[in-house]
Amino acid sequence: MHCNPISSIITKSLTSAHILKITFIFIAIVFTGNLNCFAQLKRTLLATSKTNHTLSIINPATLKIIAVVPVGPNPHEVVVSPNGLKAFVSNPGNSDLHEINVIDLQHNKALPNIDTAPFLGPHGMAYLENKLWFTAQGSKSVARYDIATSKFDLAIGTGQDVTHLLYVTPDSKKFYTTNVDSGTVSIFENMLVQPTIPPTGVLPPTAKPHIDWVQTLIPVGKGAEGFDVSPDGKELWTATPEGLLFIIDLEAKKISATIDTEVLGLHRLKFTPDGKRVALVSVRTGDLLFYDVKSRKEIKRIKTGQGAAMLMDAQYNRLFISCSPNDYIAIIDLKTMEVSGKLEIGGRPDGLEFAITK
Repeated sequence: MHCNPISSIITKSLTSAHILKITFIFIAIVFTGNLNCFAQLKRTLLATSKTNHTLSIINPATLKIIAVVPVGPNPHEVVVSPNGLKAFVSNPGNSDLHEINVIDLQHNKALPNIDTAPFLGPHGMAYLENKLWFTAQGSKSVARYDIATSKFDLAIGTGQDVTHLLYVTPDSKKFYTTNVDSGTVSIFENMLVQPTIPPTGVLPPTAKPHIDWVQTLIPVGKGAEGFDVSPDGKELWTATPEGLLFIIDLEAKKISATIDTEVLGLHRLKFTPDGKRVALVSVRTGDLLFYDVKSRKEIKRIKTGQGAAMLMDAQYNRLFISCSPNDYIAIIDLKTMEVSGKLEIGGRPDGLEFAITK
């Protein structure tokens, strides 16, 4: 059977058209893919140096320092706005300073500071909904600064000594702090409170329930500083310099387990990205301990250096530890639970954080 010449031409034309269409689709896919590559999230690692009074901006893939920005006289913690454009560095001093540095991460330069007075000794911080929360160690309180209005819009007294680190839940309805010298953990909840009955025994007609912050104190022992909240938000783990590890049931608001690690100087701790392990470091002995969250048993113990601030890196499955007394940042491979390298950014490194931008 012979094909009709016209049918043959149409078939060839369709084939050419299909090929041309496929070619265009392929080019579009490649082009879109390249655009997506450009639009991928860009990450930088931030680290403070208390000796150099600097914030180092680091490429987390190569661990090369991109830029160094001067900050205040006593830089400790660092947090970043959700869009990755600004970093904030706290300067607590001897709980007497009142300075939070602001850094433009687009141009790697310092912006005007936030003067936290009368809230003294700013240390732990959290950034949610364009508001900067911070602990004020010297004022026994937690305050909140509205970035849009450049005003404080919340101040809550803890009544505790050296209110140090801070965690705010994503809905901003709860927050937790460690109070180092008082040896407590504060659980604050924003909730409906019934009116208090006055000495007369009769409520005035204007008395009504109102929303207020209610504090529950959990005694854990003097010196408790580092803590972390489990990924599911159900537990808070903290430790003391005596080597005791406390696990707090956040719903019941009570200690559910106490573990004696027999390691002195426990300072900071973090859940691993998968939530299955907790890493604890000692600033005295340089031991790093890994605990299984489910069994509450120690998995492994290694020497890393005298550790302070900790930062988990889910992308590269590793852990950064600022070994402040040793003047370096230790890098831990979370798969092998071994030291994989060291990073130097200046004397007494401390606060660590990632900045993520598009």
